Amino acid sequence: MVMSCLFCRILQGDIPSHAVYSDERCYAFSDIHPQAPVHILIIPRRHIDSLDQTTAEDTALLGHLTAMATQIAREQKLANGYRVVVNTGEDGGQTVSHLHLHLLGGRSLNWPPG
Repeated sequence: MVMSCLFCRILQGDIPSHAVYSDERCYAFSDIHPQAPVHILIIPRRHIDSLDQTTAEDTALLGHLTAMATQIAREQKLANGYRVVVNTGEDGGQTVSHLHLHLLGGRSLNWPPG
């Protein structure tokens, strides 16, 4: 845990969040500034700054995060479709330095997004 990290503080319970899913490897919660009717953040419990900081050793964790995004999308009844986004680095739009997946759905999503 990096105590200056917003998401690590959420994991510690220092900052409240609306939990959607939780297990020993990840935690999912509602985004406080949703960009779609469903906007859920899925974060690993282990602090990793960004996708760019992952290694081959993180393959199982990355697969788990993706599988949980799919499971949560099904639970949220996003059968018409959804988007999973990982912003990486400043130019990629990452605003919190803790790896996280955005699960967005509940409306038609436009392309390109940026």
